[in-house]
Amino acid sequence: MSCRLFIILFFICLRSFGLEKVRLWAGTDVRARSVTLTPYIASAPLPSEPSVIVCPGGSYSWHDMKTEGAKVARWLQENGISAFVLKYRVQGYVPFFTHSRFLFSGHQHPDMIADLQRAIQYVRENASEYGINPHQLGVMGFSAGGHLAMYSAEQGAGDVESLRPDFVAAIYPVVSMSHSVSHKRSRRALLGERRKNDRVLRDSLSLEKHVPVDCPPVLLVNCKDDPVVNYRNSELLDSALTAQGVSHRYIQYRTGGHGFGVSKKKGTPECRAWKDEFLKWLEGYGK
Repeated sequence: MSCRLFIILFFICLRSFGLEKVRLWAGTDVRARSVTLTPYIASAPLPSEPSVIVCPGGSYSWHDMKTEGAKVARWLQENGISAFVLKYRVQGYVPFFTHSRFLFSGHQHPDMIADLQRAIQYVRENASEYGINPHQLGVMGFSAGGHLAMYSAEQGAGDVESLRPDFVAAIYPVVSMSHSVSHKRSRRALLGERRKNDRVLRDSLSLEKHVPVDCPPVLLVNCKDDPVVNYRNSELLDSALTAQGVSHRYIQYRTGGHGFGVSKKKGTPECRAWKDEFLKWLEGYGK
């Protein structure tokens, strides 16, 4: 094999497996070098087909970049859907264990939503380069990433230059920051030690309280036996979406737990069916 051919094949592999990380805040005043977006472009992307930004979960404290990140993106890519894995700012391990944000603010709201909105902006601005439709861009989030995805859909209602996604898939999401079923670890990580008891801030970040009438279509999935995020989180969001007349589908499985992503081993055969349901839903979400 010639050196030239090897180099060409090497860069094709980089593109296929998503190793071209983009540092989203490079060249700006925001000091967030850790925030990256990794593209997984479908082999023959069609401008008419949707694409997806993937937000891994991790309680806003860390990221499950494997099960809820890279594997999700490759699964989407294999199904002809271009995907972009977002590594957004989170609390981090040291602040989680030491509570150092009592002294230093660290990463907390609104850092996370700023990162996702920046990702949406970047993908839309570079849509022609990636061969995708800038108006068919959704966000898929898992656990705390599901909260982030849905929060982005609730922001900027009516904006001409919207940074909202065109659709959302929230998989076993954290939803409320004020209800008794709130996921406390995610709440502390998102709000910070000094603000975690701020009732106004809690309410402002409770998804069930701020669904706009023009909210993008939503697919909502969770399991009733979820031992991490109380299943009633998704029920609260389902009720709020229904009350506002928002186009959505809610799938609640009896078994499957939490954190299964697109794994072929985690969860149960019942909950793993969500992948096929998502693909079916995506075919007609805007119709």
